[in-house]
Amino acid sequence: MSPAAFTFDRILTPLLPLALRGHTVVRAWAASATFKHAIEALGVPHTEVGRVLVDGRAEALEAVLPVHGHVTVLGVEPSLPAAPLHFLCDAHLGATARLLRMAGFDTTYDNNYADAAIEALALADDWIILSRDRELLKRRGIRRGAFIREREPQAQMREIVARFRLADAARPFSRCLECNVPLRLLSVEEAAGSVPPRVRERQHLFSTCDVCQRVYWPGSHWARMNALLAGMLAPQAEDGAPQTAERILRSGSAGA
Repeated sequence: MSPAAFTFDRILTPLLPLALRGHTVVRAWAASATFKHAIEALGVPHTEVGRVLVDGRAEALEAVLPVHGHVTVLGVEPSLPAAPLHFLCDAHLGATARLLRMAGFDTTYDNNYADAAIEALALADDWIILSRDRELLKRRGIRRGAFIREREPQAQMREIVARFRLADAARPFSRCLECNVPLRLLSVEEAAGSVPPRVRERQHLFSTCDVCQRVYWPGSHWARMNALLAGMLAPQAEDGAPQTAERILRSGSAGA
């Protein structure tokens, strides 16, 4: 058994057991233990680790622990993920999955997914796994993911936007909130048979989901959702105000 001294970035310390926070952690590990094994045994999923340094020298997470040296574990630097930019929310984040879809992000959610199924999907299709379950995020097959610290959906959304630098990638109201598929713009004539007469008289921008056949338009409910998104996405439009329905729809997104 070889002892190793670990210091964790401040952003990672809340993931450690209370007794280990705020100071160097010294533990003895088996000779074959990797950095991943040791860090996750202390409570930090590998999805939260940015860099691992031994006496200032970068080491791979899968490398075997050294016999000597001080290990510094740094948190992930916020950045926009490489393609494919799609998210899988576990059972704890159903409301947040809907907010991600509202912002235009490819997001799947099913509260019946078992951990093994989530890992298999992540491994096969490189989903970004969002979860409040640290044990799930420690699974080896999950390459990309994030442990969501906040508990309230809007706060979770703001956390996700900041973690993955999503503001500029957002395409509000471009996906069906129920089916997650991209919406298709409709002409007034195409929408006529699917919306109430008063809506046809007042609106001229429509979109539809080709799976569930829902028709969307920028009515009062859309305005409330637009204001909600404005508080979760940053930066705002260049003029400092949320984008209007016309600007969003004409730029290729769809109303709701």
